Amino acid sequence: MIELAKHAKEEVDSVASFPAWNQREDIKAELEVKLILLLAKYGYPPVANDDVYKKILEQAENFKRNRGWG
Repeated sequence: MIELAKHAKEEVDSVASFPAWNQREDIKAELEVKLILLLAKYGYPPVANDDVYKKILEQAENFKRNRGWG
């Protein structure tokens, strides 16, 4: 799980470099696809669940607010 978390953070960091990334649906959709593929690579979640991807996006947006990204 540590490797998965590291790779997920790398994906979020790459997308979060765009201005107002969390307000642009096209960028959020791109991140969601990247996360879906990454999670599938690690066999998670065992059953597709949109809530998993939404939680990751919510965490990224929360991190941006609290860490001053963008």
